[in-house]
Amino acid sequence: MTKLLGLIGGMSWESTQLYCRYLNALAQQKLGGRHAAKFIVYSVDFGEIGALQQAGDWAGAARILCDAAQRLERAGADELLLCTNTMHIVASDIQASVSIPLLHIADATAQHIVRHGLKKVGLLATRYTMEGHFYKDRMQEQHGLTVLTPSPQDRAQINTIIYDELCAGKVLPRSHRVFQEICGRLIDQGAEGIIMGCTEVGLLLKEGDVQVPLFDSARLHVDEAVRPCP
Repeated sequence: MTKLLGLIGGMSWESTQLYCRYLNALAQQKLGGRHAAKFIVYSVDFGEIGALQQAGDWAGAARILCDAAQRLERAGADELLLCTNTMHIVASDIQASVSIPLLHIADATAQHIVRHGLKKVGLLATRYTMEGHFYKDRMQEQHGLTVLTPSPQDRAQINTIIYDELCAGKVLPRSHRVFQEICGRLIDQGAEGIIMGCTEVGLLLKEGDVQVPLFDSARLHVDEAVRPCP
């Protein structure tokens, strides 16, 4: 873990905590003792970002995140992690604003799925990620995956649970059952695995909760960032 990672967090701070925990757990696993990971976090105000999302002002959101990326680069980061799936809608803007690499969360997740030999997966995420092309098309065109999304009604339920509950740290048994039922319907459509394509979903679903493998995008993002070069 020789790279100094720069984390653009705060979207939400609940999932940013998971990133910090995963990085430190990996450092201790690899190095032992009281070792911890070295990284820099720039945490934005999700209230501002969320308002821009709702207004469809992606350019405004990109300006905030590009500023965060540039600050992390000036602070000495070697590589950037944008600790959210949805805001990868402006990943190209962020990458263009800095000279250090941005590890795309869809690539990190897809590469892990491909290594497991799967071809068709279901996606649980915000409505922006499930209904947009920036995420699904990248997985299909660059990694050969078929990505299934839930029905419009199920997408609405998922989005509400993410924003109203998980982003506020609320983990409710009823919502756990809803997610399991939606996963079941995706499996019935042929999903061989389920992408937890929102970094907060790991608060709600755990491996073994459904009949196929779960792919936690936040954890896989971190795993790929510290993966040794071949």
